[in-house]
Amino acid sequence: MRNNASHAGNQQERLIMIGWIVGFVDAEGCFSINFIKQPDRQERNRMRKGYKTGYQVAYEFAVVQGAKSLKSLEKIRDFFGIGNIYINKRYDNHKEHLYRYCVRKRDDLRNVIVPFFKEHKLQTSKRYDFDQFVRCLNLIEKGEHLTKNGLIKIARITETMNHKKPKTDLFRILRNQTSDFVSKKQRR
Repeated sequence: MRNNASHAGNQQERLIMIGWIVGFVDAEGCFSINFIKQPDRQERNRMRKGYKTGYQVAYEFAVVQGAKSLKSLEKIRDFFGIGNIYINKRYDNHKEHLYRYCVRKRDDLRNVIVPFFKEHKLQTSKRYDFDQFVRCLNLIEKGEHLTKNGLIKIARITETMNHKKPKTDLFRILRNQTSDFVSKKQRR
């Protein structure tokens, strides 16, 4: 929470706002870690550490609402003083566009979002997802996402989060189709 977080008039209003945000995120928030396949970068950037695995690790805290509730996302953004709101235009049978408040900068996550939710505990299963999210961020901070084994460790953690999607394809690719990561012969 940057200076904007302290603008709530008095302590009671601030506590009400904090409780509202925690409840809102418990219901509508998401802490996610995703893997973005970057095979073309792996080949082009052999010397660049971040692409040797062929995968980029993306991390995000997000809250999604329909257009009618955009003001609630603006309140959350203003409270934290970080992140952005993006529109996801819908052209299907839904009556309104969706808006997404996102925090993707690692420094903002580490210095604002993580400390806030460590101090103000989530009450639903999102608390577990948050804890796993923090574990992944810690591994990323140590640079483990830049190695095959570290990437597998992060993927195993993410399998237990949110919708519990298995990462078997990612594991197969990392174990069978990549040496560690460029053989010594290819480096010469």
